[in-house]
Amino acid sequence: MEKNQQLPKTSFEKGHGKNSTHTAQKQTVFQYLKYNTATASMVSEATGVPQKCICRYKRDFQKANLLWEVKKTYCKITNCKAWYLTTNPENVKRGGKND
Repeated sequence: MEKNQQLPKTSFEKGHGKNSTHTAQKQTVFQYLKYNTATASMVSEATGVPQKCICRYKRDFQKANLLWEVKKTYCKITNCKAWYLTTNPENVKRGGKND
């Protein structure tokens, strides 16, 4: 697997026009999940990106095959069951879900 995974520029801009805030938030979420495995709530708390936006970006990443659901267990923020996510293919173990 390629160690320096780069997200195509067009995938960040798709559907957001020239709005640099969305592009910057999407890049922030992608980079955070590249180095951390976390739920959407945990990403929101760590990055300051609203959870609603993270859910939208998550779907964009999934459509581009750039995000994996690693395990479903209790979130450290909400204490509810949620998927732990990653954009780093090296963090994906057998049985990971990508859909």
